[in-house]
Amino acid sequence: MIRCFILTFLLGAATAGHAQRSFTISKASARYSAKITAADCTTEQCQGAGTIRLYDKQTKQLVQTFISEDLNFYLDARQQPSVNTVELYGEQSPLLFDDFNFDSTEDLAIRNGNNSSYGGPSYDVYVYASHPRKFIRSAELTALATDNLGMFTVDSKRKRLITFGKGGCCWHMTTEYAVIPGKGLSEVLTIEEDATGGGEKVTVKTRRKTNGRWTTTTRSYPIKGYYKE
Repeated sequence: MIRCFILTFLLGAATAGHAQRSFTISKASARYSAKITAADCTTEQCQGAGTIRLYDKQTKQLVQTFISEDLNFYLDARQQPSVNTVELYGEQSPLLFDDFNFDSTEDLAIRNGNNSSYGGPSYDVYVYASHPRKFIRSAELTALATDNLGMFTVDSKRKRLITFGKGGCCWHMTTEYAVIPGKGLSEVLTIEEDATGGGEKVTVKTRRKTNGRWTTTTRSYPIKGYYKE
């Protein structure tokens, strides 16, 4: 009896503060609200299996249900998740609403753990399809949000998706993609910043696609002043 009591106490102590929790997201999207349920939450972070239920704000009807194997995210001082936040080397929200393919309809990215470069945040990216009127996982956009440094950023004005990569402290790559309707992504710009030579300069190689043809320029700059602190 005493052994059972001690074992129960130890198990309870080990799991204290960890519990399944649900959160309602109502301000991330003009059209949708969402209910997030995460399997393992403390006062600071949630992780593990997660379920996202998306609702139409006007009709209050369930639109679609999504599953994430690792809905990993931090909680703020109010113990709530952030929304629509993408910070390189910083906070990246569990849900991101945006028009990722520039077709004037809202799409959705859902956190699926830390599977991007250097163990950074990664996402499953879903685009809204008018037929059959549901969100469809895009393998191409999901790869873009997995093979680089966290989630890509969206430049809605120029209609570009932008990714970032690095190799150690001194080599960085910025890549821009255009979305070609019916065809997918097309790489249109790369900027490679290389300061691995150990000197006082950084070499910047810019490749740009114009009318289907690539042009390349290479320039060197003093490190001091190039990287603004």
